[in-house]
Amino acid sequence: MDNMPWLSLLIVVPLLGAGVVAVLPSRSAALAKPIALGVSLLTLLLGIVATATSFTRGASEQFQMVEQHEWIPQLGVSYSLGVDGIAIALILMALVLVPVCLLAAWRDIPEGGPREKAYFAMLLLLLPFMVGVFASTDVFLFYVFFEAMLIPVYFLIGMFGGDNRRGAALKFLLFSLAGGLIMLVGVIALYVQGPGGADGFLVENLTGLEMSTTTGRWLFIAFFIAFAVKAPMWPVHTWLPDAAAASKPAVATLLVGVLDKVGTFGMIRFCLQLFPEASQWASPVVVVLAVFSVLYGAILAIGQADMMRLIAFTSISHFGFIVLGIFAFTSASHAGSNLYMVNHGFATAALFLLAGMLIVRRGSQRIDDYGGWQRVTPVLAGLFLLAGLASLSLPGLSPFVSEFLVIAGTWGRHPVATAFAVWAVVLAALYILLMYKRIFTGPPPVIGEPDEGGGAPAPAHVEYVRADLDAGRPASRLPAAVADLGLREKVVMAPIVASLVLLGFFPAPVLDTLNPAVERTLEIVGVSDVAPTAPSGPADASSTSGSDN
Repeated sequence: MDNMPWLSLLIVVPLLGAGVVAVLPSRSAALAKPIALGVSLLTLLLGIVATATSFTRGASEQFQMVEQHEWIPQLGVSYSLGVDGIAIALILMALVLVPVCLLAAWRDIPEGGPREKAYFAMLLLLLPFMVGVFASTDVFLFYVFFEAMLIPVYFLIGMFGGDNRRGAALKFLLFSLAGGLIMLVGVIALYVQGPGGADGFLVENLTGLEMSTTTGRWLFIAFFIAFAVKAPMWPVHTWLPDAAAASKPAVATLLVGVLDKVGTFGMIRFCLQLFPEASQWASPVVVVLAVFSVLYGAILAIGQADMMRLIAFTSISHFGFIVLGIFAFTSASHAGSNLYMVNHGFATAALFLLAGMLIVRRGSQRIDDYGGWQRVTPVLAGLFLLAGLASLSLPGLSPFVSEFLVIAGTWGRHPVATAFAVWAVVLAALYILLMYKRIFTGPPPVIGEPDEGGGAPAPAHVEYVRADLDAGRPASRLPAAVADLGLREKVVMAPIVASLVLLGFFPAPVLDTLNPAVERTLEIVGVSDVAPTAPSGPADASSTSGSDN
């Protein structure tokens, strides 16, 4: 099975599946959901088999499962795929989250028909693009997948989102296109600096190039801007809260949980590997921007009235931690950042999807429209608390390990930056626990009085007994009876909760997969860990005194 084109299969299978879903006749539109889910599960199975049979931890070569074919030799473009530990971990995360999101989105388009087909086809279409962008070992091919992801996301937000969906979709597109165009200039200039030829865009042929310091720094900036927009980092982050608030929860999950990881992945794969000198040169500025993102995202999250925007701002803070660890250039911080990308994907998926389940029941994204829900939906409340505790990096849950590694690894090289960034841990407790308090605690909702015939209300409205009603605010009512999580929703949450717990107590398998790639990246950059220093004490003084005698 060594010659099996696994990575191509992981791209082609969901691509064909999305095409089948899109061309289903109208009378068969109801098949769109099961076909999309079945294809995504098949792709997940292929990914597991591929990893088990064809990926070796600690292999000497940088890329495994390599496929390389000429594509546009006149322009130096190859169809070249391969993965290291970082790429395979992110691909597997995407393969798990896509079927989870498809199942979570089962009732997102209640009218069915052509809109439902289009919605599930585009959700599935994201999967081959995500695999392609993480697996590309040709810089131009990476750029193609990088830009192709914009298409389904734009339509998923603009066609199927909520309020301000068109404005949010346009803002997302403009920010992403601007960053992509700047990177395209860098891609072309990089090719000119390289050896050229039919394989001129291969990462291995562009690593270690001899170029002037000024050229290398400008190329680094071109790539970094595009990745900072995608990450997202302050000050090019403003598209994310709007996009998350306007998206369906499943779309927001894939956007923030997977697609935005392309930004931090690109910093490691391209900025650090292709421009090592420029990466070290820029690191002080990037560290400052990262710390600002960490604190800015956390502070703004506290004041949000929209739960989807709140979760989006928490992700800006978390991405700041990831970038901080990347540019601290220590093995612990790098391992923490790479593990953080995986753990954040599952943690943010839990928050977005559970928020979506709340919104379906209440019909509102406003936090102030809730209160007392732990009495009505105890399972949902318990899972939301677990997801929130994971987001604030509670020990025992997976984000704690990665955040601790970032902080511990960054301290030796940037103690002042770390001292500022660590305050986000306190701020995270504030925005998570305050949100939980406002949504789930307080007086329970009260079911309305029976109708005149003595039966249940039709529909069974729920009236909230809230303190703000005394101030003259109209009573809020639900369009249907409130129920706790159903079987489908519990199945959606099961793999996410399992990942948060298992990787919290046993992160070693993922770290063992990531560490060889981390060591190789730091070797290419030409940095080593900071040697620990111990303060001199009485024993040292006596030893010195004895030697002088």
